[in-house]
Amino acid sequence: MTLSMGFIAWIIIGGIAGWIASKFMGTDAQMGLLANIIVGIIGGLLGGYLMTLAGFDAAGGGLIFSLITAVLGACLLLFILKLVFGRRSTV
Repeated sequence: MTLSMGFIAWIIIGGIAGWIASKFMGTDAQMGLLANIIVGIIGGLLGGYLMTLAGFDAAGGGLIFSLITAVLGACLLLFILKLVFGRRSTV
C-alpha cells in the first residue's frame, strides 16, 4: 500500500510542479495535464540529482522542499528543451 501511495504522490507533486514550471517558463499554452505530470516527475528527478550533487539532502527535506526541488528541476528541463527545440511558431 505504501508503494501505491508513493506513486500517487509522485504523480500529484509532479503535476503541480510541472504546471508551476510551465507558468514560469511561459509554456503553459502548449502543455496539457499529461505533459505537466511528465515534466514535473522528470524535473523532480533532475532537481533531486542536482541538489544531491550540491550537498543537500533531497530525500529528507519534506513535502515543500520536494515540491520546490521538482519545480526548479522542471524549469531547468523546460529551459533545456526550449534551447534544443526552439520556439515553435503557431499559425
